[in-house]
Order: sequence, then structure tokens, then C-alpha cells
Amino acid sequence: MLPRISSRSPFIERRSFIRQTGLAGVLAAGAAPAAVHAQAALRWRLASSFPKSLDTHFGAAETFARKVGEMSGGKFQISTHAAGELMPTGGVLDGVQSGTVELAHTAPYYFFAKDPTFALGSTVPFGMNSRQTTAWMVEGNGLKLMREFYANYGVSCFPGGNTGAQMGGWFRREVKSVADLKGLKFRCGGFVGAVLLRLGVVPSNIPGGEIYQALEQGSIDAAEWVGPYDDLKLGFNKVAKYYYYPAWWEGGSQLVFLIGLKAYDSLTPEYKAIIEAAAACAHVEMQAKYDAWNPAALKTLVSQGTRLMPFSKDLMDRAFKEAMALYNEIGLRNANWRKIYADYASFQREQNFWFRLAEMRFDSYMQSVKL
Repeated sequence: MLPRISSRSPFIERRSFIRQTGLAGVLAAGAAPAAVHAQAALRWRLASSFPKSLDTHFGAAETFARKVGEMSGGKFQISTHAAGELMPTGGVLDGVQSGTVELAHTAPYYFFAKDPTFALGSTVPFGMNSRQTTAWMVEGNGLKLMREFYANYGVSCFPGGNTGAQMGGWFRREVKSVADLKGLKFRCGGFVGAVLLRLGVVPSNIPGGEIYQALEQGSIDAAEWVGPYDDLKLGFNKVAKYYYYPAWWEGGSQLVFLIGLKAYDSLTPEYKAIIEAAAACAHVEMQAKYDAWNPAALKTLVSQGTRLMPFSKDLMDRAFKEAMALYNEIGLRNANWRKIYADYASFQREQNFWFRLAEMRFDSYMQSVKL
């Protein structure tokens, strides 16, 4: 039986005060409740998988760290470190596992070579869009299942942003059919390479900072990154003319904050709540930035000569077929994937039923009218 708490206890009074005033208002007024002031001062380090130049991606980690500091009244400080400062892009999971850093901000599909199941915590080809992914994580079984999986690696996770649907990438020549993919040297991130390989593509996962030079020199024929805002900053339109859409492999790429279980378990309940709230702020803000900034960037790219090209339905149908076959094959040999993907796919079917009925009809109409 839980102990009874008096209605006049300091804990109840603090909660009432926060509820009436709002935590942000309390901290802004310099009157953080005693529950926060009583916490020990902490300094943690966060390793990002992204460079500072990607202000949308790296910016989510900065927002998270800033919110933790603000909500703790400055008692809990987190320093953010870009890819390469403490460890390389793909080394952040190992860094959290070993306790070198307490936190990481990353795209889980970077670690699919360890286990393809990591990709389900981010995105898979023909997977859910960003809203559906958030729904699965928050209201479905997503977080529960992924945390059970991550526990095998000594870490836990919190959603840490989403790009929304991405673009299909930059190509030096047109791709009209599946046949045009044969032998194509394509820089692609994460799990999609396993599907593209089945279509005759030669996948390459070179770091973002090396893409421009590789395209310019012709050592790769095509490359995908995220979308107009980031791609314009990276200058890909200067070395490749054709900009394809959509990225059927990233309909809503979710990032996560990975936290070491030992570090997390050492936190007080108040600090754990702050971590969760700060992650939620960063999660929402990241996609808001992309949705706000991509339209103007796309117009700029087109004005500079970029040719927008849709992937053909035949190509996407073939890619879908190969993706589904791959998932079945993985499920036969990987119990983690089999368990989580079954729930993922079931949730996606229900989401598609709803989105097809209301969301898609509304969106389709709104795209047909002139505001």
C-alpha cells in the first residue's frame, strides 16, 4: 500500500503551485520550487551524430540541453558535442553504452548493422509518416517495445525530432525506370541500402560532409540527405541537376535521445521528468523548423535550375515489393525484428485507414485550390 500524503504536505503544495503558475513561469520568475532546488547539481555530456552546420538536427540537441537547464533552474547542465568532437557519427551508441557520455542524439538506423531492429526506432522504407510514428511511440507500443530492445544495449530512448517526409535525393542523370538503377552508385543513409541493393543499386553510406565532393568528382552518381533546407545549405544543386521525390525510404525519419540506463536510473524523479519534457520540446521543434523552412528553400533551388522529378510508380511498386520481401526474410531469422515489426505494421495499417479517409482527402483538396 502506498503511504498517504497529507493535503498540506510541501510536495502537494509545490505541485499545486506549479499547476497554477506553470513551471516555465515559476522558473522565469526565479522561484523554482524546492523540489527542483533540492536536486544535486549535475553536468552531463551529449554526443550528437550531426555537425553543427545542420542547425535543424544539431539544433534539436541544443534545444534539449537548454530546456533541461531552464527547467532545473540551472542545476542540471548538459553540454552538446557535434559529430567528431568526442566520437564519430556512428560511435555515439558505443559511447553511451560505455559511459563515456551520458547521452547521445542520433538516428537509430545508423546502427542497423548491429541489428536491423534499430531502424524501426527511426524509419524504414515505406514506413509510417512522422505523425503516425509519433502516435505509435507515444500512444501505441512503440516506446515500450523499443525501450525493451534498447535495454539489451544498456540504454533507453526518448523521441528526439522528426524530419517529416524527405526528398529522394540528387541524381546526375535521369532515373526513369528500375532498369536505370542498375549499377547506380548511390549515397544513402541507414537501412534503405539493403532494399536498394536488391534493385541493382550500389549503395554507399559516406558521411554528409563528403557527399558534395563525391558527387562533384563522379565517384557517386546520386546522393540523398534530407530535404530542401539542408540540401541547399550543402550545395548539392551545384553538382547534380535532378532532384527526385519522395524518399520512399524516409517518410518520417525520427531521431532519438539515447540515455545510458545507469545514468538515467541515478536521476531523481524530478530530473527524469525534466529529461522527458525537454525531449518532447526538441521533438516538436525540429519538424516545425523543417515544415517552416523547406518551402522557401525549394523555391530557391528551382530558381537556380534544379529539376524536380517524381519517382515513377513502377519504380516505387518494385521497391515496395522488395522491401516487404526483405522484412519477411529478416523476421524469419531475427526475433527482435519479428516481434516489433508485427506491432509496427499493425499500427501502420490502422493509421493508413484513418489518414486515407480524412487526412489525405483534406490535403489533396487543399493542394488543388489557390489560396
